[in-house]
Amino acid sequence: RTRGCNGLSFVMDYQDEGKVGKFDEKVSAHGVNVYIDSKAVFYIVGTKMDWIEDDLRAEFTFENPNAKGQCGCGESFNV
Repeated sequence: RTRGCNGLSFVMDYQDEGKVGKFDEKVSAHGVNVYIDSKAVFYIVGTKMDWIEDDLRAEFTFENPNAKGQCGCGESFNV
């Protein structure tokens, strides 16, 4: 989604399988299905997604090899 001071950001939301777009990508791992909007696929090819939990946070993290830069807070990136 276009958002933040640097242009693009990762957005996670619940998805009904009946509402998945015809060309959306489905990635399955550890019993979880993740659907990637077809308009975003080329921006995030090769991205690694992980779950981090420590004393201060519990969140998904993304390592995008295509990102050329990101804002100071890490909320958005550009390619």
